[in-house]
Amino acid sequence: MDLDTDVVTGTYSDEPRLALLTVTEARETVELLQALERLDQDGHGQAAGQLAADLARRLPSL
Repeated sequence: MDLDTDVVTGTYSDEPRLALLTVTEARETVELLQALERLDQDGHGQAAGQLAADLARRLPSL
């Protein structure tokens, strides 16, 4: 197969695709990450809190 000249073709399903996470699941994930940050006694929870904040900024507001 010559990578410079061969055309890649394929077919895609017409089936609807599901989101990786629903908004509800994402909000629950943020809540769990925030709880993990609060419960961590060794100071490593800061990463969970940062991830929660990053994810929360990407969620649509209600």
